[in-house]
Amino acid sequence: MSLASAFRTPDFRWMPARLVIGMLVAGLVLLVGAPTAQAGGEVSGIWLTQAGDAKVRVSKCSGGICGVIIWLKTPIDPATGNAQIDDKNPNPSLRKRPIVGLPLFSGMQPAGPNKWSGQIYNADDGGTYASNISVAGPNALRVEGCVGALCGGETWSRSTR
Repeated sequence: MSLASAFRTPDFRWMPARLVIGMLVAGLVLLVGAPTAQAGGEVSGIWLTQAGDAKVRVSKCSGGICGVIIWLKTPIDPATGNAQIDDKNPNPSLRKRPIVGLPLFSGMQPAGPNKWSGQIYNADDGGTYASNISVAGPNALRVEGCVGALCGGETWSRSTR
């Protein structure tokens, strides 16, 4: 009996072969589908920075994505007793704006499936850097910033309000 005819006729001698082939096919389908499912995910939502010191609301806007700080672990500046402000901004007229509500991304446009490129503002040093953002899984967002050829990054985790 040929392998092809084994699938057409109910010959129990070939049952183990059918089972093994079926399991191999199912395993292959799972392996091929797993990276796609893991890499996918929705970019919109609330993300906790890797250090756990801020939450950023990411949303789709203007054909790309926007990101705004919505929460700080330490919202009050211990030195002043007031809300944390953007005091390291190189533009003196922006140094009094509160960190909560601060937009982080600018010009963040699609650069591939679940990937965006643009600029990111770092309130810790007042610098704006070239940036790449990608969905690394359903609950992980990879955020990278570059100065020239030197790049660094961190992984943010999905959060709730």
